[in-house]
Amino acid sequence: MNKLKVLGLALLACASLPSVVLANEGQRDAKYISYSFEGPFGTFDRIQLQHGYKVYKEVCANCHAMSLVSFRNLSEAGIFTEEQVKSLAAEFKVLGEPGEDGTVAERPALPSDRFPSPYPNDKAAANANGGAIPPDMSLITKSRPGWYGTFNQLWNGIGGPQYVYSVVSGYEEPSAELTKEQPEGKYYNPYFSSGHWIGMPAPLSEGLVKYDDKPDEYKTTIEEMARDVSVFLAWAADPNMEQRKQTGFMVMIYLAVLSVLLYLVKQKIWRDQH
Repeated sequence: MNKLKVLGLALLACASLPSVVLANEGQRDAKYISYSFEGPFGTFDRIQLQHGYKVYKEVCANCHAMSLVSFRNLSEAGIFTEEQVKSLAAEFKVLGEPGEDGTVAERPALPSDRFPSPYPNDKAAANANGGAIPPDMSLITKSRPGWYGTFNQLWNGIGGPQYVYSVVSGYEEPSAELTKEQPEGKYYNPYFSSGHWIGMPAPLSEGLVKYDDKPDEYKTTIEEMARDVSVFLAWAADPNMEQRKQTGFMVMIYLAVLSVLLYLVKQKIWRDQH
């Protein structure tokens, strides 16, 4: 029994070790916010996805690509109509096919194209961002955890959307002690996963993005834009989530009915056996 207790305590210590290490480095867990798509029956809010797309388009797309997502996915998910997607795609420029002389000219994007990078290559991206290449946003909510510690993640999930929300809305003024060690061109963000100094300045400010379905005098808050873009990026990372949940629900019903039928068959076959 003592050995089991020791083993249990050792496993608990190992599971909590990442949280302790990150806490020592000033890393904070993501802010806790809930989303409509959470849970076994959760779905995406289409209006919120439209808002999130606009934040991505007007703010994030200036530095970040989303190379695994095609424009047509927006209409396939019912976020925009096919005609709207054609217009939205045309606002982006992509490289066309080589001409007879071998030159490649830009053309408006088509629904079949993927979201392009704002930079021609990684070197250009690094040169424009102080040596750091802005990460692709396609899977950002799958590749960045918001919660730390094995048991914490087991209970709360990885918290990827919460991480995005926390980073873009979590810029703070550093303390006087931290200011002394502030690297040039870096900003203090205690939610950033690679340490609390981030090369990206605060991307959002109050009223920065105007939503088409809101009156002109309406001012979007940083928290509202952060939530909307984190929802959009959660959809981009898992666009088939709703279909997957529906399929899983039907499978569970099928298995439940099958279990009842098998039980009844078993009862009938073995009824007269002793």
